[in-house]
Amino acid sequence: MSEKKGFFQRLRERLNKGDSVLTRDLSELLPGSGPPDEETLEEIETRLLMADVGVSATQQIMDGLHERLDRKALSDREQLLAGLEAEIRAILDPVDAPLEPVHEGDGPFVILVVGVNGSGKTTTIGKLARRYRDEGRSVMLAAGDTFRAAAVEQLQTWGERNDVPVIAHATGADSAAVAHDAVQSASSRGVDVLLIDTAGRLHTQSGLMDELRKVKRVITRVMPDAPHEVLLVLDGSTGQNAIAQAREFNQAVTLTGLAVTKLDGSAKGGVLLAVARELGVPVRFIGIGESAEDLDVFRSEDFSRALISSES
Repeated sequence: MSEKKGFFQRLRERLNKGDSVLTRDLSELLPGSGPPDEETLEEIETRLLMADVGVSATQQIMDGLHERLDRKALSDREQLLAGLEAEIRAILDPVDAPLEPVHEGDGPFVILVVGVNGSGKTTTIGKLARRYRDEGRSVMLAAGDTFRAAAVEQLQTWGERNDVPVIAHATGADSAAVAHDAVQSASSRGVDVLLIDTAGRLHTQSGLMDELRKVKRVITRVMPDAPHEVLLVLDGSTGQNAIAQAREFNQAVTLTGLAVTKLDGSAKGGVLLAVARELGVPVRFIGIGESAEDLDVFRSEDFSRALISSES
């Protein structure tokens, strides 16, 4: 029986699906020998833009490649690929900051999870609960998405599956009240990590964004240094719209981390560079599928290699 594929190998395979213009084998357009010509660089620029890397990040990458070419540091195919990977790393390395959910004081490490409907927010919470429980931490979930009964049920299912308690109120209840009760309960029970779900909302819905601010204020009222992490879950297949989402959520509640999901399927992966270049918010996790092991810590080196390489 073959060994189960590691996360990096699965990441590369899923980013290298045929619908990703950036991650098709770049050797098909690179010259066999000698430095790349202007046509090759223009094709790379086009691929970056079509892969949702965004104008600013693409410009930064191309400026770096042209500077390397001027220094005669792109004399062959291998050097061009190495240069492209290095320029991508220059954008991603600053946001490579794993989350360590350890609270030095009394009470739990509180993670407030936000995002639009359909981003994979509730599923991400369930996967994180599994991860932290497997690390030996005690975990509690708070069903703060009180608008959708299905969201509460989904979170309760994750709780049952992972033997993790879930704080929930009736459908339509005040989500800030759920957060308040969850922080108090987690503190009294000595829980290590509290994950608080929130109602999915469009970043353009000012009333719902105000409510999100209220949830955060209530958490701080109960526990002055909380939330310790405000994690935005972004759907990687939404392209440049993800940048607008991240910008608005950051303005509303000051993000401290990102989880980029659905990087399999139609996602091209480049949006992660666009958001990193735009906001500089740490990327904590990336998701490439439905199962719990398909969510993993973001590593800029692995991601950069997966974007441009079709090799193992």
